[in-house]
Amino acid sequence: MRAYTYRAQFEPGERRGNIVVTFPDVPEAVTQGRGEVDARAMAEESLGLALLAYLKRGKPLPRARAKSRGLVDVAVVPNVAAKLAVLESFAVAGITKSELARRLGKDEKEVRRILDPKHPTKLPALTAALRALGKRLVVGVIDAEAA
Repeated sequence: MRAYTYRAQFEPGERRGNIVVTFPDVPEAVTQGRGEVDARAMAEESLGLALLAYLKRGKPLPRARAKSRGLVDVAVVPNVAAKLAVLESFAVAGITKSELARRLGKDEKEVRRILDPKHPTKLPALTAALRALGKRLVVGVIDAEAA
């Protein structure tokens, strides 16, 4: 099972109350927030955008390797995780957009939108695309303190 979770460093920013978030494994994802809750939300968004950019450029996603103490797990939001899963699965499947459209029973234009990292796609369409690619989306819930 693939989880789009990476370890992040949360450090005090220059301005009082700001928290800067960096990801050792995804150096492009740098953000800050006002307080812990805002910093976490900004970190989830920044991580998702950085990972989508990797795939848009045709680069593989970095491996989550950071193990240092003091790092915190941050996962991308579910709809971005589903989009990442579709993009990775499509790349591995070795099929054309036309073939995916045929499997989904949709127009190829719609499949191009599903495969566009910058285009927001609803979860049912992403779930259907994963199913057509031989994958299944699994959603889990953990305590926020465990993250």
